[in-house]
Amino acid sequence: MEISTVQTIKLAIVAATGMDKDALHIYVGLAVFFTVAVFFKKPLRSPWPWLAVLVVAVAGELLDRRDDIASVGYWRWKASLHDIINTQFWPAAIMLLARFSSLFQDSIVNVGRQSGVSLRDVIQQPIREK
Repeated sequence: MEISTVQTIKLAIVAATGMDKDALHIYVGLAVFFTVAVFFKKPLRSPWPWLAVLVVAVAGELLDRRDDIASVGYWRWKASLHDIINTQFWPAAIMLLARFSSLFQDSIVNVGRQSGVSLRDVIQQPIREK
C-alpha cells in the first residue's frame, strides 16, 4: 500500500522537526491565524483569520480522509475532529480574548486602528505603567 504525497510531506515535516503531529497542528493553526491577520490587515478580534484556520484545518482533514479510506478502508473521523480542535483552539482563544477582554487593547496589534499613529510612534513611546 502506497502513501500519498500529502502524507509523505507530513511525515517528512514530523521527522525534520522532531515534533509530533498534535504539536504541528497547533503551530500551523497559529501561523495561519497570524499570517492572515497581518497580510489582510485584520485585527485579532476579526473572525476572518479564525475562519482561514478553519478552512485550512478542514481541507487538511479532507485529504486525511481520502488517505484513511485508501489505506484502512474507513474514515477515522474522531482523529480528524481531534486534529481540527487542536488546530483551532489557540486561534479561537486569542480571537475571543481580543474581542471580549482588554488584553490587546493597548498593544501594538491595535496600532492600525488608530488614525495618524504609525508603528514607529508606538515603538518610540515610553512604556506606561497602568
